[in-house]
Amino acid sequence: MKTSLLALGTAALLLAGPLSAASFVATTDVLVRGTVDITNATTRATAAVFGDDKVVLDARDDAARYVASEGAQRGAFLEAALVHIRGKLPELQADDGALAEAILML
Repeated sequence: MKTSLLALGTAALLLAGPLSAASFVATTDVLVRGTVDITNATTRATAAVFGDDKVVLDARDDAARYVASEGAQRGAFLEAALVHIRGKLPELQADDGALAEAILML
């Protein structure tokens, strides 16, 4: 997740060079708010279905490790939870990072 935010920030910097500082701040705020909105929606959808699900709750340590390592460390509990979540909510369009963050917020 941090990598995508860094990429978004870098893109915003490159595009905002000739613009005023106020425009840059507004652009960055819109991008960050959009990312936060997606994460919040994923969390709400996940919490509504999996708030007391043992498979998902058992994955919290692995999810924390995954987020902290920016996706480099994937534990067995997290893998099981991702499969479980996607099986129950196939319409949910979220990447592994967003789901890991949603698991952490349960």
